[in-house]
Amino acid sequence: MGSSLNYIIRRLLYLIPVLLGVCFLVFVIFNVVAGDPTMLLLGKHASLEQMADLREQLGLNKSLFMQYVDIVKSAFTFDFGSSWATKQRISDMLANGAIPSLTLTIPAFIISTVLSLFFAVIVAYYRGKGIDLFIRIGCIAMMSISSLVYILAFQYFFAYDLGLFEISGYEYGFPNFVPYIILPVIIWVVLSLGPDIRFYRTLILDEIYQDYVRTARAKGLSQRVVLFKHVLRNALIPIVTYLVVQLPFLILGALLLESFFSIPGLGSIILDALNASDFPVLKAMAVLSAVAYILFTLIQDILYTFVDPRVKLQ
Repeated sequence: MGSSLNYIIRRLLYLIPVLLGVCFLVFVIFNVVAGDPTMLLLGKHASLEQMADLREQLGLNKSLFMQYVDIVKSAFTFDFGSSWATKQRISDMLANGAIPSLTLTIPAFIISTVLSLFFAVIVAYYRGKGIDLFIRIGCIAMMSISSLVYILAFQYFFAYDLGLFEISGYEYGFPNFVPYIILPVIIWVVLSLGPDIRFYRTLILDEIYQDYVRTARAKGLSQRVVLFKHVLRNALIPIVTYLVVQLPFLILGALLLESFFSIPGLGSIILDALNASDFPVLKAMAVLSAVAYILFTLIQDILYTFVDPRVKLQ
């Protein structure tokens, strides 16, 4: 227990230089490479006086070092200032947008993960047979179609033509939001099944051809026992890695789905910020995604110890 706690503390301390590096990259992208944002906000015909006034209002008259320090402070305090476009506090905007995003991404992620693992186990169990070939061909076919095609086709046939689902008018609070997320969740699942099934199938088959599996079969264990008791258990570490890496992106929302279904989540906030050249919001999202990714990699390491007792945090 003591060694695990020391490991977690060390990893948290390692976050500091990593965050400083990420903040520096964000600073370079938005404060150096992007140039003077006052030109974008005021237009090319703005006078020097107007640009100077706006730079002072936005805090762009500070030295580059102090602007970098502001980004670093925001990474640790989550105080990102105010939006240039809406004048709202960015932390409030993100907090309000996170709820609609999570109502979509969490159920979609859980359903797609369960279904993908279920079908991956089936194709691995019946590898080389007709059902394996059929599902693999289906996965490739689904992956070959653009996400935009799925969104537009599903909206037209299931929402507009058949009238089965809502495509706009998102309402806060359970169960008010449920009718508005059913169709985007279905689309998310359809988009995820192809790559996820193929990935999980590969992981399971890699384990099936290991020596310990041949030993288990030699002892007289059935194919089903070997698959569920031994193979899946040993495949859990790469599966956990794959799943945890996706979790930070759930927080960021689903930009296309939120946009096409008028869900006021973080994806919509990012899109609006891009259209309005709202750099503070974009910087906040970049910093938050980096923080989330780093924290979830730490959670990933901790989960390894539960999945495989042989793994020790040292």
